Amino acid sequence: MHHKVVLKMAILIKLVHFFLLLLIIFPSFFFFVPLTETVMDTRTATAELGWISFPANGWEEVSGYDENLNTIRTYQVCNVFEPSQNNWLLTTYIDRRAAQRIYVEIRFTVRDCASIPNVLGSCKETFNLYYLETDRRETAGNRGVEYWANAPFLKVDTIAADESFSQVDFGGRLMKVNTEVRSFGPLSKGRGFHLAFQDLGACMSLLAVRVFYKKCPSIVQNFAYFPETLTGAESTSLVIARGSCIENAEEVDVPIKLYCNGDGEWMVPIGSCSCKAGYEPDSSNVCRACPQGTFKSSQGAGLCQQCPFNSRSTIEAATLCGCRNGYYRGDTEKPEDMCTSVPSAPRNLVSVVNQTSVRLEWHPPREIGHRDDLSYNVICRRCHSSERRTCQPCDDNVVFVPGKQGLKGTRVEISKLRAHMSYTFEIQAVNGVSNKSPYPAQQLSINITTNQAAPSVVPIMHQVSSTSRSFSLSWPAPEQPNGIILDYEVRYYDKSQSSLLNSSVVLSDTPNVVLEGLRPGTGYVVQVRARTVAGYGAYSKEMLFHTLTDDEYKSELGQQLTLIAGSLVGGVCIVSLVAVTIICTSACLMSDVHVTFFPEGNLRPDMFSGPAPTVTFPTLSEGRGSPGVKIYIDPFTYEDPNEAVREFAKEIDPSCVKIEEVIGSGEFGEVYKGRLKPVGKKEILVAIKTLKVGYSERQRRDFLAEASIMGQFDQPNIIRLEGVVTKSRPTMIITEFMENGALDSFLRQNDGQFPVIQLVGMLRGIASGMRYLAEMSYVHRDLAARNILVNSNLVCKVSDFGLSRYLEEDTSDPTYTSSLGGKIPVRWTAPEAIAYRKFTSASDVWSYGIVTWEVMSYGERPYWDMSNQDVSHPSSVGYKLPAPLHSDAFTYVIMHCFIAFVFQTVIRLFKRKKEIKQTTFFSFFSRDLQRIGVALAGHQKKILTSVQSMRHHADDQSPTESV
Repeated sequence: MHHKVVLKMAILIKLVHFFLLLLIIFPSFFFFVPLTETVMDTRTATAELGWISFPANGWEEVSGYDENLNTIRTYQVCNVFEPSQNNWLLTTYIDRRAAQRIYVEIRFTVRDCASIPNVLGSCKETFNLYYLETDRRETAGNRGVEYWANAPFLKVDTIAADESFSQVDFGGRLMKVNTEVRSFGPLSKGRGFHLAFQDLGACMSLLAVRVFYKKCPSIVQNFAYFPETLTGAESTSLVIARGSCIENAEEVDVPIKLYCNGDGEWMVPIGSCSCKAGYEPDSSNVCRACPQGTFKSSQGAGLCQQCPFNSRSTIEAATLCGCRNGYYRGDTEKPEDMCTSVPSAPRNLVSVVNQTSVRLEWHPPREIGHRDDLSYNVICRRCHSSERRTCQPCDDNVVFVPGKQGLKGTRVEISKLRAHMSYTFEIQAVNGVSNKSPYPAQQLSINITTNQAAPSVVPIMHQVSSTSRSFSLSWPAPEQPNGIILDYEVRYYDKSQSSLLNSSVVLSDTPNVVLEGLRPGTGYVVQVRARTVAGYGAYSKEMLFHTLTDDEYKSELGQQLTLIAGSLVGGVCIVSLVAVTIICTSACLMSDVHVTFFPEGNLRPDMFSGPAPTVTFPTLSEGRGSPGVKIYIDPFTYEDPNEAVREFAKEIDPSCVKIEEVIGSGEFGEVYKGRLKPVGKKEILVAIKTLKVGYSERQRRDFLAEASIMGQFDQPNIIRLEGVVTKSRPTMIITEFMENGALDSFLRQNDGQFPVIQLVGMLRGIASGMRYLAEMSYVHRDLAARNILVNSNLVCKVSDFGLSRYLEEDTSDPTYTSSLGGKIPVRWTAPEAIAYRKFTSASDVWSYGIVTWEVMSYGERPYWDMSNQDVSHPSSVGYKLPAPLHSDAFTYVIMHCFIAFVFQTVIRLFKRKKEIKQTTFFSFFSRDLQRIGVALAGHQKKILTSVQSMRHHADDQSPTESV
């Protein structure tokens, strides 16, 4: 029994503690009363109420007294002796004031039917309460029985008395007053309503009627203010009240809200506010400013703190105590940390000089600034005079051990100084706030002069030639000569003897020597050292060199004689071949519009007169099947595409990339101009493709696939990949920057500004890049002038190796048309590729022909304004674009070649400038004009006249060449 009592007491104590905790956390939740707003109250009415009653002998308004003998106006009815009672009482119009639920408090008395003698069975001790929503005042009193019989009211409840009085009670003036409260809602149809009371045969009095609605009171809770809020339409409704932080408070959680229930009580707090930095809370939900000498650095429930050591605040509501003069805080230190100072200068600096090296030692400073991160920096300056007014920073090759920055110890070894040179060394004492001080770091300096030193070691030796009795050697000068090299000493010995005792020594005034009198087929160990006025330096490391055997020497001598004879014969043959070729070529003229292919031997110096375009070409030996050519690897064959990115693309640190401006938009995001500064390298301009926000994994894979493809190519006419950024956001592909942008827009901007030879030079660059791709077994599939980029030197480079445009179905670009489940550039695609979706290097050749047409027409759109459907149909039956105005026979025939032949043809066209004049295809213009729809002879004549005038103008502007 005793244990049960103890257990109950423990539970009671815990409940009390829990209740007290709630009082501390939510004090205002336990000390407020729900608000009520009264819209009608007859308790204090003394004048007539003016309610409408029906029938006339039903409800009657009379004056009476309440239980406190105050005069009141009441309505009463007592027709218990008459059957079938239906007496109505209608209140005046009541404005609901935006309330959605109304409460009615009724005070009434009812006579006990049993206390009435001779009463019929129709006597009641209840009545009904109704309401009627409306926007206007009801005048139902003028209406008949039918209206009241079918009253348009909504019933609230049937109300019965808890207590009734009898004749005895009434005689003794003992009033048994009942008070009932009913509610109804939702109200939304009108601005107000009427109340109606229905009597069905009771003997009763309505002493008072109060109509009101409830609302939650305004409160300040958790440093947030919540305004008065009306309750909802239902008793179970929860109305959200948005709160706002009190003055000098800020939100902690968003949104801040409370719920007002149907009884006008607040509940379920969500979110809160807290005092902002510089203010502290007090017990009354007020944020008070921190007084002078204190601070609060962050928002929250914390209190103001005294300023840390060596800091102060001179204003109220301080968020930080500023450091006193000469004291600072480090970059990573918090406002709560004390302010510290910089260290004083090191002490007792001494030096020990040994030829071209020096050892410095010192003592720590007396004051370290109340910090534990003291370190030292060594500043080295080389001076050219004893006055030390022309000192310069020391050479980069000077060695500091253990280092020159951030030293924790008080000793440093410095070597590789220059001989007979004056130096000044400064030892700086620094700590974590030295960079905050406006003054230079405290330091201690010392001046020293190095002695004469011997030269450093010769780094390496090379064997120039070898015979059976000698070999020739050479070597570079020592990295640190420390003066003028007087001569070199070469020491060597037979390796088989393995002893320096039998070594031989040879002196040489130059960094090379011929060692003679050696044995055939023997290895010799050789070393060399340099000498200055300070003496010899150390010997180089031992290196082994061999003489030839007698048989090897004879064989090599015979090969050299054969090579010399063959070279003489070959030279004579080449000279003869060139002479014959020049004679034959001079006699050849073009007899047809077909291209004449000229061997390399036909080229003459006069073919290269005049301005030549600046382009980058590989040598003609880079033909198909050349040794060392790689084969393209499709990145989508990797099980993990990210592995292909890691293999073919270099990951770049994003800190090395600087984005400057937007220059366009790509398939997956924006394209920027920027700068790349790799560690230890020169800063360069780059183009930066970024992956847009919200990408899918497939989009990221397709985006990086272009980098995996581009990273496999290394050719002057292919856009160069600098690297990728995949380990941070945004994901980036970084390529070389091409100043003139896309070729098609560049040509349109410079229409007619280039000689034909310049245009052919551009085509040669494109052909060079495409031949390289063909040799790597890569099919571009989207070769067009828009995908050729031009740099500041007019070098054309093939770009755009992305595959996504062929995979996505939702592109709106009219350049690409759906075909068998993908998107293809119809105007640039070979007919068989359109029909069968088979892409090869041959289909790239067709595209190259269209690019040729674009270049010669200065970026004009192929097939003009024909639709993609119209273009794809005539192409399949042999229709070809007519030659552009600036075209010639040679470039027009290029469309019929394979990539390797295209490249060779363009090379020859580039070198045969005389044949590349505006002299071809004018005889075919009439037929071309008819083909494109110009049928009238007058129109044809006008066009041909204009073309002929342009031709004469071009001939007048061309330089004269000799054949």
